Amino acid sequence: MDVLSEILKSVRLEGAFYLNAEFTAPWCAQTKFGLSRVVGHLPGAEHVMFFHFLTEGSCKVRLADGGEAFDLTAGDLVVFPHDDTHILGSDLQLTPVEAKTDIAVDELPTDDFLYYRGGGGGETTRFVCGYLACNRSLSRPLLDALPRALHIPMGEGPGAMLMRELLKKGVRESAAAQPGGHSILAKLSELMFVDAMRRYIESLPPGGQGWLAGVRDAQVGKALAMLHAEPSKAWTVDELAAKAALSRSTLAERFTALVGEPPMQYLMRWRLALAAQSLRAGSEAIIRVAERCGYESEAAFSRAFKREFGLPPAAWRKAGQNAT
Repeated sequence: MDVLSEILKSVRLEGAFYLNAEFTAPWCAQTKFGLSRVVGHLPGAEHVMFFHFLTEGSCKVRLADGGEAFDLTAGDLVVFPHDDTHILGSDLQLTPVEAKTDIAVDELPTDDFLYYRGGGGGETTRFVCGYLACNRSLSRPLLDALPRALHIPMGEGPGAMLMRELLKKGVRESAAAQPGGHSILAKLSELMFVDAMRRYIESLPPGGQGWLAGVRDAQVGKALAMLHAEPSKAWTVDELAAKAALSRSTLAERFTALVGEPPMQYLMRWRLALAAQSLRAGSEAIIRVAERCGYESEAAFSRAFKREFGLPPAAWRKAGQNAT
């Protein structure tokens, strides 16, 4: 069983927009994308992740509110899973210029697709930047496990070359605005994101804790994958343990230690996340949604849903409709 792929199916990336940028030293820019720039053409989006992929040169990057700066070189990918404002530049001591990220498609030139040039005329740094939009409730286990800035060195091998070509394709699709473009961008986003998450998980030190450590653990990862693959199934800890080749107590203890909650509590929260997505996406009766989550009464489902999302199911659905 491909544990990571099974779990990442639930992330459901909904679209992306890719732009090229070029800066020459000395330079310093501050930027973020912002969910408000997405909802116009992706009304179902609840969360945005912003990224930069360096294709040439080097720079430094850090979060705008402080923290350690780290170096990026050609072939490096940096992802901001929570779309935090960040600063990039050849010299971060310079006063940052606010970089424009809300470029309209018809503003993009048709030759090399560069949308921004800036800096002092020295050494050149080029990168592709863009966003990945997703459903916050479904992606929460992963998003909560990721740091605010995610640096993933891709190197100069085949993986970096493939990433570069995928992003070039993304830039062209973003500029062309042709039929089917959103679907292509979503697939390109998924390929890039899955590859980035695989590399990040492989880079984690052994012996850690958290959802990603659970994904990487052979037995707990298998249990997580089964819960995500068949959330409506009437799972028991005994059945999960048998399939994971562990005793019931060992699986329950290891799962709780790594993921932070027992298997059945995790399943309940995952079912509620799916219910939240279903309520926003359609008009199915709330009692039917409740039954799929394993609740026999709408009242019990409503109480659990409100504890998880702060609103009862009907109000949650209405809020989503008003947002569109």
